[in-house]
Amino acid sequence: MATADARRRLREQPIGATIFLTIVGYALVIGTFLLDIPIYPDLTLEQINLLTHAIAVINTAATVCLIAGWYWIRAGEVEKHRLAMISAFTLILLFLVVYLLRVGGGGEKYFEGPDLVYYVYLAMLAVHILLSIVSVPVVLYALILGLTHTPAELRQTVHAKVGRIAAASWILSLVLGVVTYVMLNHIYGYTF
Repeated sequence: MATADARRRLREQPIGATIFLTIVGYALVIGTFLLDIPIYPDLTLEQINLLTHAIAVINTAATVCLIAGWYWIRAGEVEKHRLAMISAFTLILLFLVVYLLRVGGGGEKYFEGPDLVYYVYLAMLAVHILLSIVSVPVVLYALILGLTHTPAELRQTVHAKVGRIAAASWILSLVLGVVTYVMLNHIYGYTF
């Protein structure tokens, strides 16, 4: 009964739910960056590196799920699309937990490389972060619509339009995140 009631409320107020969940997500990230919340363990450099690598794997897997989901909806395979997008979102929730643990545990790395490459790295990182911030409400809105409507009902909503924007911004953000990870951790270097 409670699940049906929550689904009904989400269905009736997808924008309100999107705003609420967006604020909660932003608060978690901003709180971790700005406040010294004592819930995170102190991490060693080895643990931070392990979490950094895990984040890259998670983001790569999420990108594959998103691209597969995009392909499947274009091929008319709605159920495969749905599962791919739910998988991508689940991976992003896992990313958020690992990312907050890494940052909250003291995991900051600073890029070391030639000046020109450094500025390219910063530009890609800035676009990655901006797209990450902007895509949160769009992704949540598309997800809420997708979870609370049947495929036939979704045709009467903005799910397809919002979903294209969400997937494109999300994929680009994830790809840039993985590219900056490779530059920082495997091509050039960093200071801790």
